[in-house]
Amino acid sequence: MTELEKLDAGLEFCFLDAEVDARKRNAFLRCLELNRTNSPDDEARLALIRELFGSTGKHVYIMPGFYCDNGKNIHVGEDFLANYNVTILDIAPVHIGDYCMIGPNTLITTVNHPLSPESRRAKMAQGTPVTLGDDVWIGGNCTIQPGVTIGNNVIVAAGAVVTKDIPDNSVVAGIPARVIKTLENSHQNSAGHLHVE
Repeated sequence: MTELEKLDAGLEFCFLDAEVDARKRNAFLRCLELNRTNSPDDEARLALIRELFGSTGKHVYIMPGFYCDNGKNIHVGEDFLANYNVTILDIAPVHIGDYCMIGPNTLITTVNHPLSPESRRAKMAQGTPVTLGDDVWIGGNCTIQPGVTIGNNVIVAAGAVVTKDIPDNSVVAGIPARVIKTLENSHQNSAGHLHVE
C-alpha cells in the first residue's frame, strides 16, 4: 500500500510522503485563498468553501483564519458557523451536523502520533474520524480530540478539551471535558444563558 492508501484506510502512515504532503499543500493554498476574501457575504467566498469541503448545507459561514489538512474530509450540515481562527485537521473524516457553531481559536483534530520516539522520528501519524451531531455549540479555545463523537444538542464550554464521546443533550466543561449539566431536550427554550465563548 502507498502511504496515501494507508492514510485513507485509517492505518499508520508517514506524513512526509510526497502524495500525503501534496494533499496538505493543496488544502493550505485553498485556505489561504479563502482567508484572503474580503466580504463574508460574498458568493465567491461560499463557492471557495464548497470547493474546499467534501459537502456542505445551503448556508455556511466561515470567518477568516480557517485552516485544514485536506478539506474534502470535512462534511458540514445546514447553517454551519466557524468563528475566527478555527482549525480542522481532517486527515480522517469530520462529519458535523446541522445548526452547529464553533467558537474562535478552536481545534478539531483527527490526527494522532505514536508513543514510540522512533516512530515519531520517522514522521508517522494515524487518523481517526470525528463526528458532531446537530445543534452542537463549541465555545472558544476548545480542543476536540481524534475519534470523538459528540451527540445532538451539546454545548462545549470555552476552553474544554474533549477526549471522549459526549451523549446527547449535555453541557460539558473542563480538561478533560466532563458532563456538568443535562439538558431536558433538544428543543428546550431556556430563559437562562450559559457563558460559553
